[in-house]
Amino acid sequence: MAGEIDDALERADQEHFTKEPPKGLQARINYLLRQMGTSKAVAEEIGVTADSVNRYRRGARKNPPKDIAAKIEAAVKARWQPGVRKRRRKQAAATGITVETRARFGYTAAVGSTDDGRFRRLTVHLPATYAQRLFDARDEGASDQKMREIVAEGFKEVYFQDNGARAMGLSDVSLSDIDYLDIEY
Repeated sequence: MAGEIDDALERADQEHFTKEPPKGLQARINYLLRQMGTSKAVAEEIGVTADSVNRYRRGARKNPPKDIAAKIEAAVKARWQPGVRKRRRKQAAATGITVETRARFGYTAAVGSTDDGRFRRLTVHLPATYAQRLFDARDEGASDQKMREIVAEGFKEVYFQDNGARAMGLSDVSLSDIDYLDIEY
């Protein structure tokens, strides 16, 4: 299920390509055919008929509609260099990830303090445990809300509680109204 965090992870993956994905329409379709096996599978992925896929492959049709062209590009990039992606994720799961965001953070705290959420712009390096949990959740197809909870928990520990040095009465942090979110590893 795609959401802001899943999109940010996808962008982070694509920053580490060692070779550019195919550029031309025929090259992209041929790559998808090699990866997926059949015209029918490619057609289902990009939302056209198998005949259209074969026309794109042969060059009989050269200019797909913009939405179909975007789906083709996204499908190629999602499958491009799986070994490089896997290696970078393994490294990030060992060293952690950096999350930059502007979002509304709310929290549950001791009586007498405010729990009104407010927008903050934060850049925080989350430890390896949170990176691994985020990757595992993504691989399991977790919802965007579940991934937000993991990120919010990491922000709680690292930023709000300063790894146990302050704000120990803080029990829950929520992340909502994401203006932007970028992940780097």
